[in-house]
Amino acid sequence: MKIKLILLLLLSSYKISAQLTITPGAQFFIAGNTQLTLQNTNIINDGTFTAGNGITSFTGNAGSTISGSQPVQFNDLEISKTNNSIVRLQRAIAVQQRLLFTSGLLNINGFDIDLGSTGHLEGEQENSRVFGNLGGEVLFNTNLNAPNNANPANLGIIITTGANLGNVIIRRGHQSQVNGSALGNSIQRYYDIIPANNTNLNATLQLNYFDGELNTLSENTLAFFESQNNTNWANLGFTSRDVTANFVNKNGINNFGRFTLSTSGNPLPVRFILFNAQCANNKVAITWTTAQEQNASRFDIERSVDAANWTVIGTKPAAGNTNAEHSYTFFDNNPSQNNFYRIAEYDLNGKVQYTGILRSGCNETDEFKLWPNPLHDKMFINIVAANASKATIKIFDSKGALIKAQQANILRGSNQLNMDMATLANGIYSVLVEWNNGQVKKIIQVAKQ
Repeated sequence: MKIKLILLLLLSSYKISAQLTITPGAQFFIAGNTQLTLQNTNIINDGTFTAGNGITSFTGNAGSTISGSQPVQFNDLEISKTNNSIVRLQRAIAVQQRLLFTSGLLNINGFDIDLGSTGHLEGEQENSRVFGNLGGEVLFNTNLNAPNNANPANLGIIITTGANLGNVIIRRGHQSQVNGSALGNSIQRYYDIIPANNTNLNATLQLNYFDGELNTLSENTLAFFESQNNTNWANLGFTSRDVTANFVNKNGINNFGRFTLSTSGNPLPVRFILFNAQCANNKVAITWTTAQEQNASRFDIERSVDAANWTVIGTKPAAGNTNAEHSYTFFDNNPSQNNFYRIAEYDLNGKVQYTGILRSGCNETDEFKLWPNPLHDKMFINIVAANASKATIKIFDSKGALIKAQQANILRGSNQLNMDMATLANGIYSVLVEWNNGQVKKIIQVAKQ
């Protein structure tokens, strides 16, 4: 039997403390334009939440969360927290009209905010805005024909072009476009712009940002970077920039993709996108693939029997500077019984970065290993796979909420995956790993210290 809770227009606002839980089968209705004020309160929706035409306001001086198994759609959503408090998403949400910032922050926390074609941001400022370095995006779609200084949904990307773009999907995210090895990073804001017409645009873009998104980069050297595949990046330079008004402008852009801001002396991702070891005929084939390489000199292949003391067993020249993927293979012709491998990449200035550590699996009986546990900044996973497939890693907090997810392609043999855990709070987490089209699943608890 369904239960309906209706907030009538007899009240101009309704205050709830602690937690608003909508259980399975229950329906929570906000009638008309009634205001729902949630002071230091969480929403957990496992039933039906109907926001009406009013505003839902998160207030108070402590953090709040939005979670649950069922969709949450707001009409107007206001963030009005004091004491630098945060509203944190633990599920995706939708906003039909205004996402209003009065004070406090909204951490999207790896989840999306869908503005549809009618929603927009209002009142974003340095100390009251969207952020989220764990992923997630703010989504909007609209029609843009010959836009002139258009700022769709107030997302902060200003578009001018004489072309008719047709339907345009815009996604704004807040992850630095970086490989995690500190060899390149961007500001903590990017945009995907996906128009129906994406040729000969001769467009001008202005990308706005907040000081809190600079990610240690100097405003005086910021330039536009563009990627068509979210892996390889091109430095487009800049036409103008204003460090007081916080924007960079670029003319003459002929097609759209993913855009962010970085600096020419701080190249965007030079990263390993595959690292695999496969045993055959008493040898170990070690394979790795890089995306874009910047000033890369060579790769040293290193082997160890204890994952602590390393010996260089071979060297491969790097591609140097390239925007294309490059694959490399090295054969260890004399493997010992228990081998660990890693690749050291040296740039032209002698700077080095390492892959994670991969066990060969030639004499491996366990198909799955996770280490270290307890962990600090990074978590490593070794999967010995019978076939190539996608692997998915999901991290759940102690309440069972999904807080982080990552996918990777694995090959037959031993595969090493890693996940950055530095941004997670200390505590106990559950790690679910799936591969072989979901037929193999492993779950283990880890402690973050």
